[in-house]
Amino acid sequence: MGTYRRLQVRLTPEDLEILRTMMRGGVQSVRAIQRARTLLLLHERQSPPIVAKSVGITAQAVRNIGWRYAADGLARALTDLPRPGARPVLDPSQSQHIVAMVCADPPDGFARWTVRLIAQEAVKRKLVPTIGRETIRLLLLHHDLKPWREKKLVHRGIGRRIRRQDGRRIRGFRAADQSR
Repeated sequence: MGTYRRLQVRLTPEDLEILRTMMRGGVQSVRAIQRARTLLLLHERQSPPIVAKSVGITAQAVRNIGWRYAADGLARALTDLPRPGARPVLDPSQSQHIVAMVCADPPDGFARWTVRLIAQEAVKRKLVPTIGRETIRLLLLHHDLKPWREKKLVHRGIGRRIRRQDGRRIRGFRAADQSR
């Protein structure tokens, strides 16, 4: 079995001043304050179970904070390492292809793109193997796209009046039909 070393935390005068300043006021996260208080109590030679009761965390958490301070210093003891989070579902190329698809006209028989239709078409066009509606929704939100609010209709120039350069109408003339 491994050897057990007693946790002894000796704060440097600079670190002690930083922690006391933190405890006096200012805006800090609750975790940072708890950890600062833990270090101060450990510096006063209190045992981890007693510190844990007074701070409101587990004795193991107290030990972890103490060992992190001893190994890596004050900044590491007060903060967590960044967490990696989930891997993105879409790579940038797939995102670009889906956005380009949404910016084009919807499939025949549909007046507008819907989130479900986008997901189905992305799989159908083999842009992605599978994709959920929430992923599509977040992608559209990120790009500020709302294709379900706008019909992709082509407006013809029939019936529009021709105007002069100064903006006034010319009576009797209408724009030619653009479809011919």
